Amino acid sequence: MKRVGTILLVVLMATTVIARAQSASGASQGDANSDNPVARVRNNRSWEYGPFINWGTGVGDRSDYKFLWGGVELGKPMFRVVHAGIFSGQFQAAANIMPLWQAYTPPPHIVTITTANQGTLLVPFGGGTFRGVGLTPVILRWNFLTGSKRWQPWFQGAGGLIYTTHKFPPDQLVPKGTPGGTSVWNFSPQGGIGMHYFIRPRRSIDLGVNAVHISSASLGDRNPGVNASVQIQVGYTFWK
Repeated sequence: MKRVGTILLVVLMATTVIARAQSASGASQGDANSDNPVARVRNNRSWEYGPFINWGTGVGDRSDYKFLWGGVELGKPMFRVVHAGIFSGQFQAAANIMPLWQAYTPPPHIVTITTANQGTLLVPFGGGTFRGVGLTPVILRWNFLTGSKRWQPWFQGAGGLIYTTHKFPPDQLVPKGTPGGTSVWNFSPQGGIGMHYFIRPRRSIDLGVNAVHISSASLGDRNPGVNASVQIQVGYTFWK
């Protein structure tokens, strides 16, 4: 998790420097520039909506987990620009829904465990592909102020909910042959950075990187969770 945080911090610092450099070069034009798509959606506090796809991998003890998510996102800047030096920007609220949610884990296998009463045991564990849906109802995003006509960098924090058709993550198998002890409901607190690249007015291609934690908050008997995963998101946004 420490490595993920370091990567996000480095990319965030680089994004901020680029944004401020572009802001300085474009300051003479200002937000009043009519051919500046970034300034236009910022000043109009335009709604944004569009599809996205995520690919991710677990880290640490979950490095053999892979993820594929897809859905649509809706958002809107809520207030005018706040001027605060290099952190000048605009607050935006958003949400997304992911009808496509898949996690690819190692196939069912035998795990050796040691207990205080029974000694060493060979225990069957579940695995394979898990499917479900995801909802992120709270996305709090900060759009950095920039004079660029193309790039709009941001960072965000969010909280989501995941439902899977089988208990996730895989755990010891119960008699019916399905993972037991965990939960079909999980929560996904997360944070990340990204940017919109405007290919033309009111259209942008988007790229983001998020660190996502998955936990059932002990809704099941056990809560092994996924302490950290790195998700790369690519999307296409319409601005209204």
